[in-house]
Amino acid sequence: MRFSQHREALTFLVVGGSGYLVDVLAFNWLRSQPVLAGTDPSVAKVLAVCVAMVVTYLGNRMLTWRDRPTSDSRRQVALFVLFNLIGLGISVATLALTHDVLGLTSRLADNLSANVVGLALGTAFRYWSYQRFVFAGAGQTSRRRSTTPAATRPATTHPAITASPVQGERA
Repeated sequence: MRFSQHREALTFLVVGGSGYLVDVLAFNWLRSQPVLAGTDPSVAKVLAVCVAMVVTYLGNRMLTWRDRPTSDSRRQVALFVLFNLIGLGISVATLALTHDVLGLTSRLADNLSANVVGLALGTAFRYWSYQRFVFAGAGQTSRRRSTTPAATRPATTHPAITASPVQGERA
């Protein structure tokens, strides 16, 4: 792993850690509010993730992938929100499974399922999707293009570059 990849991963984790703190604090604060006390904890989780989403988008755009150009910020935000909603779905699914299906209804059980297991699975998905689709700059696109099979790449006409001989032919 190159230094830039280490920096990217570490910065993503720091930004994600900040988002995690915002998520957990907001979730627990919302769960303690009288207005939400009688509702399903999934409501508090959804609201907490929305707040954390703003924090993590700004952190990832300004820190983690700051060197990647953005040609269409609306598309970038839309993809960020889409992949965050999928990550949220992962977290809410783990919460619903333990709270509603397994009957583990304590605050500790809710936090472990939503904020440990669900968030860890969601974070792994988010890192992959952000790097691959949301913050994929021009460098990422050209790297993907270079893995295209030679038969589908346009031929070069530069005189200094010669095509390799076809199997069975002499050079």
